[in-house]
This record gives sequence, structure tokens and C-alpha cells, in this order.
Amino acid sequence: MPMPKIKIATTRFVTLSTYAANRPVKGAVITVLNSSHESRGLKLIATYSRALPKNSIHELIATDEADKKPGDMANYIAYLAFFEVSRGGCIIVGETLFVDGKAIGEIIGFDETHEPNHLNIIIGVKKRQTGPQLKISVGSKIKFARK
Repeated sequence: MPMPKIKIATTRFVTLSTYAANRPVKGAVITVLNSSHESRGLKLIATYSRALPKNSIHELIATDEADKKPGDMANYIAYLAFFEVSRGGCIIVGETLFVDGKAIGEIIGFDETHEPNHLNIIIGVKKRQTGPQLKISVGSKIKFARK
């Protein structure tokens, strides 16, 4: 399945086409978040992928800043949830976040503000909404996959 067409500059060594195939990463929501900000200052690291080990916990954050890409800063955000990985793997910019089978948006980047505690996974969405607004609940199934 081909990667989605995304306007992203090449990092020093890798392009999105480097990732020829990828199995979906899966998990379940452990905490639902209900807050938003308009000056958060999330620094999207310059890499396209992150490995998520089984049993690790990470945060999902949405932004409606459609032009953002790795290396940029995201300010307009809505917090979605924390989730625990049940099937580890690699997640890649451009992959879709599914919650209980519903497509929420695409990964636009990663913020390492809270590492090594957890990774912030930034999801590009058309309309910023919090976890409760999207009807995310504890136990909701999470999946990252190519659409």
C-alpha cells in the first residue's frame, strides 16, 4: 500500500518513501484528556518515525494547524488521551490514528517534551476536539495504520 502524499521536507538521511511497509501498532486508552490550548509550543522533532514498545504509554494530541510538519511548532492543540501499546511497532508520519475503528486524523509529528516518561504523538485533524468531544473512553481501541 503506498504512503499518503504529504508535503514534508526530507531529513538529512531519510524520506517518507524509506518506509516501504509497516504493520499497524495497536493499544487501548488508559486516560481520557479534556483540555485545549492556543499557545502550547509543541516542538515537532525532525524525524518521521518513532518505535513504540509493547506496554509503553504515550499521549495523543490533536492540532488543526494543517500546514505543520516535522521540525515545526504546533500551538493550537486539543488533548485526546493516553494509551498503552498492546502491539508494538513503528509509527510513521502520515499514518492514520483510528479510535474504535473511526479515523481521527494523521500523524504529523512527535514532541519529546516529556521523554523518557512518554512521547507526545501529534495528530493533524480538520477540527480540534478533545477526547470527550470525540467520545473517546477508557478502553477505546487505538490503531495506527496506513489508510
